[in-house]
Amino acid sequence: MPQPSKKSTPKARRGGSRAIRSRRKTRRAKDPTQGLQVTHPHAAAIDIGCAEHWVAVPPGRAEKPVRPFGCCTAALEALADWLAQCGVDTVVMEATGNYWVVLYDLLEERQLRPVVVNPRYAKNMSGKKGDIPDCQWMQKLHSYGLFANSFRPSEPLRALRTYLRQRESLVTSVGQCIQHLQKALTEMNVQLANVISDVSGETGLRIIDAILAGERDPQRLASLKDWRIRATTSQLAQALTGHWKDEQLFALEQARLSYAHYQEQILQCEERIQQQLRAVQSRLPAQPSLSDPAAQRVPGPTNRKTPPAPPAGQTFNLQAELRRIVGVDLTAIDGIGSLTAQVILSEVGTDMQPWPTEKHFASWLGLCPDHRISGGKVLARSTRPVVNRARNALRMSAYTLEHSQSALGAKYRRLKRRLGAPKAIVAMAHHLARLIYRMIKYGQDYIDKGLAAYEAKYREQRVQWLEKQAKELNLKVVAA
Repeated sequence: MPQPSKKSTPKARRGGSRAIRSRRKTRRAKDPTQGLQVTHPHAAAIDIGCAEHWVAVPPGRAEKPVRPFGCCTAALEALADWLAQCGVDTVVMEATGNYWVVLYDLLEERQLRPVVVNPRYAKNMSGKKGDIPDCQWMQKLHSYGLFANSFRPSEPLRALRTYLRQRESLVTSVGQCIQHLQKALTEMNVQLANVISDVSGETGLRIIDAILAGERDPQRLASLKDWRIRATTSQLAQALTGHWKDEQLFALEQARLSYAHYQEQILQCEERIQQQLRAVQSRLPAQPSLSDPAAQRVPGPTNRKTPPAPPAGQTFNLQAELRRIVGVDLTAIDGIGSLTAQVILSEVGTDMQPWPTEKHFASWLGLCPDHRISGGKVLARSTRPVVNRARNALRMSAYTLEHSQSALGAKYRRLKRRLGAPKAIVAMAHHLARLIYRMIKYGQDYIDKGLAAYEAKYREQRVQWLEKQAKELNLKVVAA
């Protein structure tokens, strides 16, 4: 007789699946760092926090390879001393808020080579999250050289960047004060913003100060206008007839005092910026002294001279200072003004070694496509989200090329017609970034070939393209 087939019962199936699950639990996860070569054997990692920092050193360097330290200055000094005792020569940390700044400077003074990484690249880890596993995982990854150091300019440029960012925040506060002034005037039905273009100008502030001093006569207030105001005295008097309220007058006074205070702070910040610019090292060749006989020779037409410093009592020459520091005149590029060049200098610096090519520089600025590809198909082509003041300055410079009668202006208008304004702005900002990279790295001066030369080159390229297409169709292009 044929033997009956052995069928697994539900109980047997449950037992088999239970055994499989138990084997899966006992199976250890594969270490993703297996097979990698250690490049930093003396690496350490710090998990930054607001109240304490957790530090991990290589195993065997201390009795406890992971230790917590406080955030006070004495604790940070003890942290650096402990790292030096453990024989650490490089330390990695995440850019968490601004808690890492002081620790970075302290480790840099101790020559421990601090490395700051983007938290987006260091947050992914297997297993449970926590302060101790985080710093141990970062120490392991850094020992294999899997972290890229974030860019930080030199110390003088860091100070300049701090002053410029402070001025930017002050300018934002001034704009808010002007809005508060307009709001208080509007709620009193003083339509000053409808008859003059700028409430914070000479005429506007003069009228506001008179209102705060107790003047309510529209004719007397209108007589304070400057000769450049196009509105007539009768139009101003009609707009200055208001419905006065004590609470709105108080709000107007508060906004006026805040506006004056921020303006004074901006002036102080400008003085610090000028002092810091003068302290930055020059990239131009030093001028010989007047006692040197070679200094009395007449320079040839190809010699480059350092821009002379402005005499005492005259206005600070920002363009000349920027050319002295950078070595080239960035304002020669259409759309790049002195303030834009100043922002680029403070955010980028004068050393292009962190970016091997101009493509790396454009990628760091977030001005190149960030293709998201899955299965060989491009899902999205938008640029990578980057918070960078140099990027924003280049985008604004690209926007100003709309009416520029130059080669860059012609290229922007052509891209705008073909791609639209948003994409054309990003493309031109990318082009400006490449020009700035070449100028700073190679010391090349920018020469604008002009609108006519660009149009002629573009026409030649179009003709070559048409001839190529006609040749594929066994045709020939004939000029009309």
